[in-house]
Amino acid sequence: MDHRIQVFLLLIFTPFLVLANHETSSLDVTGLKSLRALWTNTPPSWWTLDPCEDGWDGVGCHNMRVVSLTLPSMNLTGTLSGDIGQLSELQVLDLSYNKGLTGPLPGEISSLKKLSNIILVGCGFSGPIPPTIGSLQELIFLSLNSNGFSGSIPSSIGNLSKLYWLDLADNHLDGPIPVSHGGEPGLDMLSHCKHFHLGMNKLSGPIPSKLFSSNMSLIHVLFESNKLTGSIPSSLGLVTSLEVVRFDGNMLTGPIPLSLNSLTNVSQLFLSNNKLSGPAPNLTGMNLLHYVDLSNNSFDVSDVPPWFSTLEYLTTLMMEDTQLQGEIPAALFSLLNLQTVVLRNNQLNGTLDIGTTSSQLQLIDLQKNLIKEYEENGGYHGTLILAQNPVCDETGASPSYCKSSQSSDVVPYKTLPNICIPSPCGSDQVSSPNCKCAYPYVGTLIFRAPTFSDLQTSTGYKELEKNLTDSFLSHKLRVDSVALSNLTKDSHAYLSMSLEVFPQSQDRFNRKEVSIIAFLLSNQTFKPPKSFGPFYFIGDDYQHFAGETEQSESNKSSNVGIIIGAAAGGSVLVLILLLVGIYAIGQKRRAKRATDQNNPFGKWDVNNKTRGSTPQLKGARSFSFEELMKYSNNFSEANDVGSGGYGKVYRGTLPTGQLIAIKRAHKESIQGRNEFKTEIELLSLVHHKHLVSLVGFCFDRGEQMLVYEYVANGTLKDSLSGKSGIRLDWQRRLKIALGAARGLAYLHELCDPPIIHRDIKSTNVLLDNRLNAKVADFGLSKSMGNSGRDHVSTQVKGTMGYMDPEYYMTQRLTEKSDVYGFGVLMLELLTARKPIEQGKYIVREVRMAMDKTKDLYNLHVILDSAIGLGTTLKGLERFVDLAMTCVEEQGTNRPTMSEVVKEIENIMQLAGLNPNAESASTSASYEEASSKHPYSNEAFDYSGVFPASKIEPQ
Repeated sequence: MDHRIQVFLLLIFTPFLVLANHETSSLDVTGLKSLRALWTNTPPSWWTLDPCEDGWDGVGCHNMRVVSLTLPSMNLTGTLSGDIGQLSELQVLDLSYNKGLTGPLPGEISSLKKLSNIILVGCGFSGPIPPTIGSLQELIFLSLNSNGFSGSIPSSIGNLSKLYWLDLADNHLDGPIPVSHGGEPGLDMLSHCKHFHLGMNKLSGPIPSKLFSSNMSLIHVLFESNKLTGSIPSSLGLVTSLEVVRFDGNMLTGPIPLSLNSLTNVSQLFLSNNKLSGPAPNLTGMNLLHYVDLSNNSFDVSDVPPWFSTLEYLTTLMMEDTQLQGEIPAALFSLLNLQTVVLRNNQLNGTLDIGTTSSQLQLIDLQKNLIKEYEENGGYHGTLILAQNPVCDETGASPSYCKSSQSSDVVPYKTLPNICIPSPCGSDQVSSPNCKCAYPYVGTLIFRAPTFSDLQTSTGYKELEKNLTDSFLSHKLRVDSVALSNLTKDSHAYLSMSLEVFPQSQDRFNRKEVSIIAFLLSNQTFKPPKSFGPFYFIGDDYQHFAGETEQSESNKSSNVGIIIGAAAGGSVLVLILLLVGIYAIGQKRRAKRATDQNNPFGKWDVNNKTRGSTPQLKGARSFSFEELMKYSNNFSEANDVGSGGYGKVYRGTLPTGQLIAIKRAHKESIQGRNEFKTEIELLSLVHHKHLVSLVGFCFDRGEQMLVYEYVANGTLKDSLSGKSGIRLDWQRRLKIALGAARGLAYLHELCDPPIIHRDIKSTNVLLDNRLNAKVADFGLSKSMGNSGRDHVSTQVKGTMGYMDPEYYMTQRLTEKSDVYGFGVLMLELLTARKPIEQGKYIVREVRMAMDKTKDLYNLHVILDSAIGLGTTLKGLERFVDLAMTCVEEQGTNRPTMSEVVKEIENIMQLAGLNPNAESASTSASYEEASSKHPYSNEAFDYSGVFPASKIEPQ
């Protein structure tokens, strides 16, 4: 074709090519589909085709890459799989307030190198925080509070040099607070961090002096309710930026260091419920103190410190059971902002003179002291408690202040309706402050250290309501109003309250709006009035999302209309241009057709240089015969690592140093060209850590070779038989089963189109150097893209013993055929026996021997002794149950592979294992290796083809 015509055609067609390629990265699609497969209650939009193009709820994109995943309060249930590591451009992850999200935080999260925010507040995650999280150098915000995480705080968090917010509170974390030493990182390295929120855990040991320095910029240090011991480090006084300090509820000892007087910006100081000793502290320099709680410590007997009366901003003074004696200075009660004084259970004596009190003073609790007289002047109208003082033993003492439990006139604040007439609402609806019936978004605000103790005065709470409303409206949210209610203070001195956010214009929010509201609260974009101090929010599930179906269909219709309009508008011009070029193109095609018929790979762009080639072989390349000869040392015997009916497997080394396994077909096993091409196309579709990866192929000099990654420890069969010298205990067998199951689940549910393996067996499961399972040999696999979810075969292909009897009889292949083979593999893991051996079929043998009323189901004789008989085999019975369910004769009674994965994960947790932890290295688990070949004679081999006939009954 004339060069000018080619250029002209290119200019015309470029917009259409751009439109065709405007789709989300396949890596991101795979990662999101993996999450979708493991979660229930995913948004309906997640079942459309393209996450970015179709606008999946909670998925933010830039240049067709997923950069944010924000799904708070979506009622999601399930686990977080390692496939989230495929979202390599992800910057923000917020799954907060989904209590049904459980299990461990996968170590693969460390693959998300661009993450700046990890927010998983109020979920059900458990297990250790993966140390690999310390490799996320862009991380600014790490909030894992209110989950079930256990184990120690990873010292690697100290590597997060950009971290601003660290919240690990309200978990089950134990062990010491990590600081740097001997090249190991620690929290003392977080010089830019503003927030250390580690309260309500089980942390132990001393607060390291090294944790604090003048280089730090902390404003909140919250270590309350742990098991910390030792003294308060004097180095705390070096962090002059501090505003809130909470060390209460620990086992700290020794005196309060005088260096705390350097903390002139601290407004909230909580040191109660420890074993602090020495003289009552002199904190004269902390002149911005609002809230002071030093209760329940072991200070020396002392008078009421006079410096209390100099704290002009003081709202709350708590010094219960601190060995105070003498009279209380009347000047204390005249502080203008004072609201609460609790000095109970001390040795205060003499005459109580309240004098002129602050108008805000609501509570004076002095019970269990030695006060003999009270001078009433009528100026104080709040609650006074003098029970168990001598003054209450006097005749005529007033019951108004001599009762231990005083009734209070204080009614906690609650948002009241505006001037409007409330109308009756439906049973699930709530009337807003503006008297509109709606389905509000509901949750709980928890303030960890407010500067006040007043639950009644409306001024501060109205300011909080205004800040909330302004924050929502500034983000273009349809918010009508907010309401606060149920104000309480708990034993941790946390102030909590219910929050209702009401929609405007209609009676409910859509998913996007709920996601934004929750995110503004979870990532601290919303700022409460400063007096409320540090806070967090726990959202409820939202059940009443607006207009999902209508909105989705509308958007789709609009998109389709645009595409149809564009196509119609350009069709006439395109047709003319095609007629111009069709003759020249036809001539070129006829000249090339003969070559293409002999070389089915001619249209491939295996090196991924263009977008127009089919298929896109992700990472697979074409090798010449000479290259593979060189890499395998001329296919030498020393490099021969296995052989079988199909051919031989050679170990090779690429110039990069990568080890490869070269599967070279015998001459008699050579396939037709198109069959070989189809096999490579199929292999190129699958990319998963538990599947053996295709590196490339060779179609040269009449040879057909496939090049795979080299898997060092050979086949599972060799390990079970003892041939490899690797000992497989119960825990390792569980991990191998989980890996193989995940690989198959990926083929069935995340490949597009889905793939059925058709020959799962122990020789097609390889073990890498950490004993991670990798499923091999897709030579028999069947893509289900054009044939629905099952396939009628004219030949039954597979291996006897592993073959699904239903498939054998009907020739109808489904994913449940793989499930059957996997069930047999599970029994092989338990027994180390071949599926069919000396006329005995393993499925039938296990079924006949099982007795669920006995220990280990009475399978002691059948179980492999190397599994660890004599030790506790937690979860083994459930493993047997799962295997027997997989080998049910009817496919409809078998689970899916994703259900198998979930059950094995549960079994692993029952056995005390982390389902997402990497397997241990095998370096210490070799005995005398007895095999030179890591790949057995059947590895990477094609299985036989059997005529359909009656199968041996189970």
